[in-house]
Amino acid sequence: MKTIGDIAIARSGDKGNRATLSIIAHNPADYPVLARTLTAERVRAWYRDSVRGAVDRYPLPQLGAVHFVLHEALVGGVTRSLALDAHGKTLSGAILDLPLDEN
Repeated sequence: MKTIGDIAIARSGDKGNRATLSIIAHNPADYPVLARTLTAERVRAWYRDSVRGAVDRYPLPQLGAVHFVLHEALVGGVTRSLALDAHGKTLSGAILDLPLDEN
């Protein structure tokens, strides 16, 4: 089964208790698969154990990317959390294992 990591890279950031996540297609021709697969609902379900708040989705077709803001995702914020490696980097690595919707 193909995953997001087979066709894209992920970049992330963190600010307070929010994480940002961008998934960028290696080949712009794969953007429609990313856009179809990466809905806010599916990303929220994928991170159900980590993200406590809303997931905002921003499609960026001109960049071949989909950007997300994950609210309440960092256990209070990077500087306040006692969790190990709760930074956005961990979240960006995890999204690459999400199976592709190849319909």
